[in-house]
Amino acid sequence: MRLDPLQRLSVRTQIALLAAGLVLLSVSAGTPVLWVSATRAVEQELGRRALHVGQTVAAMTQVQANVSQPGGEQVIQPIAERLRVINDVAYVVVLDMAHRRLSHPVESRIGTLFTGGDEGPAFAEHTYVSRARGINGNSVRAFVPIMSTDGTEQIGVVVVGIMAPSFAATLRENRPALLGTLAAATVVGLIGAWLLGGRIRRQLLGLEPPVIARLLQERAAILDAVGEGLVAIDREERITVINDEARRMLGVGPEVVGRSIREVIPTTRLPGIMRSGEPEYNQENIIGSRMILANRVPVRLGGEIVGAVSTFRDRTEVNRLAEELTGVTKFVDALRAQNHEHLNRLHTIAGLVQLGKYDQAVDYIVSMAERQQDLARFLARHFCDHRIGGLLLGKVYRARELGLTLDIDRRSHLDRLPPRVDAGALVVVLGNLLENAMEAAAGTGLPRRRVYCRLHDTDTGLLLEIRDNGPGIAPEIQADIWNPGFSTRGGEHRGFGLALVRQHVHSAGGNIELDTGPRGTRVRVWLPMGRGRRSRTAAARTGKE
Repeated sequence: MRLDPLQRLSVRTQIALLAAGLVLLSVSAGTPVLWVSATRAVEQELGRRALHVGQTVAAMTQVQANVSQPGGEQVIQPIAERLRVINDVAYVVVLDMAHRRLSHPVESRIGTLFTGGDEGPAFAEHTYVSRARGINGNSVRAFVPIMSTDGTEQIGVVVVGIMAPSFAATLRENRPALLGTLAAATVVGLIGAWLLGGRIRRQLLGLEPPVIARLLQERAAILDAVGEGLVAIDREERITVINDEARRMLGVGPEVVGRSIREVIPTTRLPGIMRSGEPEYNQENIIGSRMILANRVPVRLGGEIVGAVSTFRDRTEVNRLAEELTGVTKFVDALRAQNHEHLNRLHTIAGLVQLGKYDQAVDYIVSMAERQQDLARFLARHFCDHRIGGLLLGKVYRARELGLTLDIDRRSHLDRLPPRVDAGALVVVLGNLLENAMEAAAGTGLPRRRVYCRLHDTDTGLLLEIRDNGPGIAPEIQADIWNPGFSTRGGEHRGFGLALVRQHVHSAGGNIELDTGPRGTRVRVWLPMGRGRRSRTAAARTGKE
């Protein structure tokens, strides 16, 4: 990353330079404002002085007696000049009602007309102060009417002017104070900025902004490259960090940063982790149609919990493997049952041979072989995935071991799998439903304990139906049998089979119908079918039929 010259400076130096610049800017911008304010105050004071001098002149008897008299300027001029000098004003001008000057600092202007432009109200008996700009600069002028000795009529006007100080003059006069103030403010600002920069740097662990920016970019790249979803929240339960994988699994965009975690994930447990301070590891949860495995830990800063973070990964693939392993377990149980049945058959054959019933032994062997081959051929021809056929074959032996009859409807066939269900998931659904049905039928004590199974796929979906003649499911627990961990038989690691069944069915967009009563239970599962080509096994079976 290329740095400009300013970025090469440390954060402390940058803050110090910024503070110095702000001080200079503030003083430079504030000086004219202060000057305008001070000028107004000075002009008001000068106006009061001028007004006082004007009122003094207008009240003098000698002035009142000579304003309207011929040659009155000979008396008024010395009086006006004496008062001008004593009061240190720029000029004292006495005017008669014809606007003729009777006094002026420049004697050549005595007798000439006054044309200031703002004297009009003064000749209407108004007293006021105005501001004028002349050759020598700005001035403050007070206009005071002169009344006759008896006060019945106006006979003239006194104009008193005082020069107002200019900006340059004020600046020259106050230069030492301004420079001292500027220097002191700059020094204080630099010291404060230097200390603040040091504090900020300590809070940033000694890292400079370019390094922090690079680390943030690297962190963002790392978080997005991680195959796990990551979500972090602060004390107010707002999302502060969410990576690409988390957004993909949650189906949200980057705009969720800053929003409440409860709005984005209503079932979240992160706020609880933040309150309890206890981490959780490898916790399974369902978000939408996904099963995730999550780790949740509180975030501590200086021993205080300031947030929480969760990492989670999609367990779809992992569960698929686990489900396949579950299917393998079912196959192992089936092989054990098949081995047990074969031992019983061997014992039967051995007994017939020992009794000399050779023909019966041969007939028994031929009958068992034909029945076994007929079932195997049916399963191989009617099911596109041999794992499903193998599961059904194993369940047949398992049922015989339990003293049951498992009837597989000869109209059953499975030409293709639904698009959102793989063979491993279907093994879990079918295996758990059959196992529950056989356990229910085995506990009845009836002479004929039966379980019926049918699979039938069409262009619109796959129908799976399991029936048993067991005692049925009590109405008060029918809603609970699908909950994880619920089991009527008790024991550890039980009660998850039907929960997995419901999860897979709902994830595939299907539905489950339960019909139960004293004479047995029927479960119907419907899984919608998308577009897809029929398997070679199904096509071959169809051609033969």
